Amino acid sequence: MTTTRLSRRGFAKILGRGAAFAALQPSIVLSRPGLRLVNEASSAADVRLSANENPYGPSPLALKAMTDAFDLAWRYPDEYEQALVGALAKTSGVSTSQILLGNGSSEILKVAAAAFTSPNKKLVIANPTFEAVSAYAGAAQAKVVKVDLTRDYAHDLAKMATAANEAGLIYICNPNNPTASITPKDEIPGFLAKVPSQTIVLIDEAYHHYVESKDYESVIPLVKQYPNLIVARTFSKIYGMAGLRCGFCVTRPELIQSMRAQQSWDSLNIMALVAATASLQDAEQVEQGRRRNSDVKKYVCSELDRLGFRFIPSHANFLMIDLRREVRPIIAAMRDRKVEVGRVFPALPNFMRVTIGTRPQMETFLSVFREVVS
Repeated sequence: MTTTRLSRRGFAKILGRGAAFAALQPSIVLSRPGLRLVNEASSAADVRLSANENPYGPSPLALKAMTDAFDLAWRYPDEYEQALVGALAKTSGVSTSQILLGNGSSEILKVAAAAFTSPNKKLVIANPTFEAVSAYAGAAQAKVVKVDLTRDYAHDLAKMATAANEAGLIYICNPNNPTASITPKDEIPGFLAKVPSQTIVLIDEAYHHYVESKDYESVIPLVKQYPNLIVARTFSKIYGMAGLRCGFCVTRPELIQSMRAQQSWDSLNIMALVAATASLQDAEQVEQGRRRNSDVKKYVCSELDRLGFRFIPSHANFLMIDLRREVRPIIAAMRDRKVEVGRVFPALPNFMRVTIGTRPQMETFLSVFREVVS
């Protein structure tokens, strides 16, 4: 029996061949020379704008870190977890005992639901919001209480506080998915002060880096003041690592202890860990990602304005567009034309969620959109 070992040099050769192939393909371009291939096809390939992914991909530093880590694949990830926890503690202004890593922030939501909801401890969420935590609480046989967003698409914190009686967990996605709206920073401390100390508040800041509004700020600093607060973050969005699965939360050590008891050992892999650690060193990627998203979003919004379509003001890397009609047939018609947009959200049946992709992708989206809504 023979074994084949892929060295870093061998992997570099593969990358080189990929770059040569790209040179022969007019539909493929290099986003950051020699490091990443981005599919910009407008006719032959599908345009995927359905999952709020970052089309520009990981940092070049993250790609290099993963390449350098190939020889470490045989090792368990413990020390690389420690390295990332240390880096995150430094950037978050907390101790290492206040950081819990997850296989994406979805795992953070899952272990929080498992730890803090039950048949006797309900979950309180907005309507609509990201559904994963609701599904996880359902597995714990917890009752799920949905509170409609306000007219401005912010969380109705007053009603959520009222519903907190007998709640084990309150989930707030800010900016919210699917509406891309924010809940003003001035409203959150007062809400946290009203919530019973035994009720855990999980604030999901997956889209934090995209926000440019002065009415928003991270609540990580509030963890020092509120022992029942958990703040979740992810490397899936601005850092372009959705396929690698790496997230974390900041909270008190005692809550981490309860959540870790629900978590699989070694749930993160070395590639994700070294990529995340390297990404934290690339401030340019964050700023460039925010700028690219903002520029393309402004272009799409201006075109929608010209077409006469309203949309919810977006503070993330996606838009919710009011079609003034049932969205399901439009989603299907766009899929038939190789453009995939977001799923149906029952609370907003006339709204279409679309991820902000690259400029060519959004030009394709608008072309198809004009066709199917005419």
